[in-house]
Amino acid sequence: MDHRRQHAGGAGGGTSAGPVCPLNGYSVRSRSPQFIDKLISPKVHRVVAALAVLSLGAGFGLWVVDAQTVAHQVWMAGTVPAVALLGLVILCSILEGRVGVDGVALIAMGAALVLGEPLAGLIVAIMYTGGTLLEAYATGRAERDLKRLEDRAPRVAHRVVDGQVETVPVGSVAVGDLLRVRAGEIVPVDGIVEGEALVDEAAVTGEPYAVAKTSGQAVRSGTVNAGEAFGFRATAISEESTYAGIVRMVRAAGEARAPFIRMADRYAVLFLPFTLIVAGGAWAASSDPIRALAVLVVATPCPLIIAAPVAFVAGISRAARRGILIKGGAVVEALADVQSAIFDKTGTLTLGGARIVAIETAPGVDPDAVLQLAASLEQASRHSLATTIVETARMRGLPLVHPGQVKEYRGSGLEGVVGDVAVKAGSLSVVHAGEDLPQWAEVALRRARWRSALTVFVAVDGKLSGCLLLADELRTEAPGALSSLRALGIRPLTMLTGDDPDTAAMLASGLPLDAVQAHCTPADKIEAVRQRQATGSVAMIGDGINDAPALAAANVGIAMGARGANASTEAADVVLLVENLNRAPEAIAIARRTRRIASQSVIGGLGLSVIAMGFAALGHLPPVAGALIQEAIDVVVIANALRALSGAPGRLLRMESDDVSAVAHAHASISQALATLQALADRLETASGSDAAALIGEASAVVDSVILVHEREDDRVRYPALLSSPHHAALLTSLGYAHSEIMRIAGLLSMMTRDLGERAPDPSLARDAQRAIERLVVLVQLHNRQEDAIAGD
Repeated sequence: MDHRRQHAGGAGGGTSAGPVCPLNGYSVRSRSPQFIDKLISPKVHRVVAALAVLSLGAGFGLWVVDAQTVAHQVWMAGTVPAVALLGLVILCSILEGRVGVDGVALIAMGAALVLGEPLAGLIVAIMYTGGTLLEAYATGRAERDLKRLEDRAPRVAHRVVDGQVETVPVGSVAVGDLLRVRAGEIVPVDGIVEGEALVDEAAVTGEPYAVAKTSGQAVRSGTVNAGEAFGFRATAISEESTYAGIVRMVRAAGEARAPFIRMADRYAVLFLPFTLIVAGGAWAASSDPIRALAVLVVATPCPLIIAAPVAFVAGISRAARRGILIKGGAVVEALADVQSAIFDKTGTLTLGGARIVAIETAPGVDPDAVLQLAASLEQASRHSLATTIVETARMRGLPLVHPGQVKEYRGSGLEGVVGDVAVKAGSLSVVHAGEDLPQWAEVALRRARWRSALTVFVAVDGKLSGCLLLADELRTEAPGALSSLRALGIRPLTMLTGDDPDTAAMLASGLPLDAVQAHCTPADKIEAVRQRQATGSVAMIGDGINDAPALAAANVGIAMGARGANASTEAADVVLLVENLNRAPEAIAIARRTRRIASQSVIGGLGLSVIAMGFAALGHLPPVAGALIQEAIDVVVIANALRALSGAPGRLLRMESDDVSAVAHAHASISQALATLQALADRLETASGSDAAALIGEASAVVDSVILVHEREDDRVRYPALLSSPHHAALLTSLGYAHSEIMRIAGLLSMMTRDLGERAPDPSLARDAQRAIERLVVLVQLHNRQEDAIAGD
């Protein structure tokens, strides 16, 4: 948790006050006078570097024409400005309370001038000023992916008023305004699409593919219209939209220096006296001050000054390209240290919010007709379930009618007239009070209980006609993401939820979790984080307002989504801009690789410098040659640090195009088979005797001839081809779990069929078979979505 105090100024959204001292790639608060800040600005560094290079060339020209004395004076003139500039930089560092090893370079240049070696001093000057400019260039390149997010912030919106389109500042858009986005324009605020749209979400999510949107689907600010012009209804003002939240977090990112960079400062404090001792020893042993100068020249510690900042900013930039916003270098260091993870359930491991998972109807009633009537009526309600029902109907393209004579029963349902029919929708007590339930309704209640689903019953003209089952669903990528974390050594993995133990256990049964805690309040989540912190660094992953305290308490808080008004994104250290849990293990992998590269750069650079110091102390390396070698070391160190910009895992699983086509074709056939299986399970509800036995046998035959053929092909051909890294193997663990369970249920159905023969099953066996078939349908649907995600990631 220490890093949170260290970068509080950044993560909290504040900005640094006062002038900026350009000591390195990170902006830090400066307590130096403003005139000093101006004197050591990057522009001044460029001028001093140019003077040094010109002096070097002019001096060599004079040396060639045998004007050595004048050449020495020119080289000295080129060195003096660098000495003065570095002296001011060191003064700035002291005013900030920092003591680094810039002093070695200052001593080296000063000693070169005093000992009559101005060429060596000039090369050090070029090395110092050139290294500073090279660092600024490298850091600027690394920060480009973050800055482009801010530069793309939408400025105007096209509002439709009385059929006329007017261009207005984005800040004047209000919730409910109808807006229009032309081809190629940026979506100005969050909203709901009216009609159809093709949206490029790469700038927000990092995904390279355009996404098709239909009426009722959400569109986020900062995304780009990749198709024809479309209209949408604003659901948030500019300041509370997705992109505004991203911009605020980008401004906060990088405000503080990482703990690793402070560790580099501590190395620097030790390296300075070590250098002086070696230089003094070389002078004393040889009685030659030139050897001491050579030691000082090769010890100029640009690797220590430059490597860590460049590597950390490069890692942050790499993460940003994958839709992962890391709020500063301190978080990179903390993220690399994570040992265990705690997950909120709703909205993190699940999609969050209720979705229609089934529509049960009376015999002969069309499910779409029930949904259309219910959605038309629910337009008059502001209940969250009503919104879900309306959006689902719109996504299915069902025409909705404005309801009349609406009467709402607070929290339990409503009634009204839709077209020319009377409709009631809500709880069973409101819709069907005091009467015996028909058999189909009892089946619907039982199925809702099995799936932990909410029910919305619908009555048409006083007759119970259908029931909508609404439940939360497991994220497709959740099993794979948790397996990837385990492969990274992150364990235990714990799920926290406010649900009852039975519901929590049902969800957790399909996930590679180590522990589950139910009935959790926000205070319980904080306590769970603190208990886990007793054994190591903890990452908390959540998405809701109630997760914000636990996100703040954890060593690293990771928030799903990027809505600017969401308290979780403000409290978190890492924000996954794309709604994909796989980005969590990817963020940790990037952080670990970034820290490893920073360590390699610092230790490797210092090691090379120490070796060169040894040669210089023994008289085998003159000052000029030593300065050139140190310059080469600087280039190598910066090039290595920039490796953090790329190479971290992006797509952890990949299917070849032929496999993608084959999987898509197989899934189409499986979808038809699943529909057949669901119909057979429905018929088993009322079947008896030999009819039930025949239905069970038919279901087993469908499983064997369609589903198992695909699963065996996956095991034999496709999945082995994906085993190219430990990350692949980890994600295949979750797919293998689904395979084994599918095989188990298929074997159970086959056994039931063999045992039955021509006998009629007893009622309990028929019910067991029905449940097995329904479980298989749900499992295969989830498994297919996982494979689709791999094929399309």
